[in-house]
Amino acid sequence: MIAESLESKKKRALEIIKGLEKKFPEAQIELNFQNPIQLVVATILSAQCTDKRVNMVTPALFKKYKTEKDFANANVKTFEKEIHSTGFYRAKTKNIIGCMKGIIKHFGGKVPNRMEDLITLPGIGRKTANVVLGNIFGIPGLVVDTHMRRIANRLGLTNKQDPGKIEFELNEIVPKKDWTLFSHLIIWHGRRTCFARKPKCTDCIVNTLCPSREDIKEVSVGLVKKIKVAS
Repeated sequence: MIAESLESKKKRALEIIKGLEKKFPEAQIELNFQNPIQLVVATILSAQCTDKRVNMVTPALFKKYKTEKDFANANVKTFEKEIHSTGFYRAKTKNIIGCMKGIIKHFGGKVPNRMEDLITLPGIGRKTANVVLGNIFGIPGLVVDTHMRRIANRLGLTNKQDPGKIEFELNEIVPKKDWTLFSHLIIWHGRRTCFARKPKCTDCIVNTLCPSREDIKEVSVGLVKKIKVAS
């Protein structure tokens, strides 16, 4: 199989964006928040948890904890109970409280707007940082979550599995101005069409741009069977 050139991938990525924009014109972050602190908390909670579940937990949480100081001074055991249903509640409690203390101590109580600063805070890796940068500060960022990793591989835009390597490879393929939009579109696509176990290839608006679509797999399987029979 001939490897696809970078230029070809760039052109295909633009077509994928165009198709997904047509399918999901309303695509945006699905976590509910009203300020940077709330988005940081919600994004940390969303690790290994659905946005739907997080959005069920945060209304009461944000009503009780209104500022970074409120979160920083939260009672650990009480907070663990309040976020218990999001999973990994002990680690998330430690990270959220530690993150808010770090924001107060090192950044004057304001969420920083630079990647290199954000990733120094507990609970914030490149994924969370890109969510914050793109959705609060308007700074383009590629969010590599489970959907992005799965779909970028299926689309043949990368063959990497490490989130950092995927992000840096896609940075060369997707126009910088579209990084945040591309993230929203891929996540929406993953939640509504390109499922992990059984993607709905017949309903996919970009299936002609996807080397992993089901009809190609079926043809490949058929050819293998014919070869085996012939041999």
